[in-house]
Amino acid sequence: RGAAETWDVSADLTELGRTPVCVVCAGAKSILDLPKTMEYLETQGVCVAGYGTDDFPAFFTPSSGLPTSCRVDDPEAAARLLDAQHRVGIGSGIVLAVPVPPEVAADGAVVEAATAAAVSESVRLGIRGSEATPFLLKRINEITEGESLRANIALVKNNVR
Repeated sequence: RGAAETWDVSADLTELGRTPVCVVCAGAKSILDLPKTMEYLETQGVCVAGYGTDDFPAFFTPSSGLPTSCRVDDPEAAARLLDAQHRVGIGSGIVLAVPVPPEVAADGAVVEAATAAAVSESVRLGIRGSEATPFLLKRINEITEGESLRANIALVKNNVR
């Protein structure tokens, strides 16, 4: 959020555009501007594959309302996608977006309200750069009374299964 004013774009996104790697995640952090993040990944030639979904996950919640580039429904399909990209010599990475299961997801409206409040607070306090993400995640956890942390732990466990 605010990248249009600050041009603060994570080096991870640029690296995904030039390194043939697969990043398994639960989507981009909810503190980011998800439409701009998806647009940047597309510009970098990064395939964003949804694991069992056509909807890009929003980290703490299974849905952002944004479409993925493609969908894979099992480990074999994910492996075929990676193999195909390697065989044709595409030099960019793939994001394999695995949504947090709905039964352990945070409430999207609660997280969004907490995120908006935390972002406003960070702007008011002049927190930016490398200090912003830790501050925002801490404040979101505090505002949601631990709901975001609980969902974060659940999504990590889900991504490794």
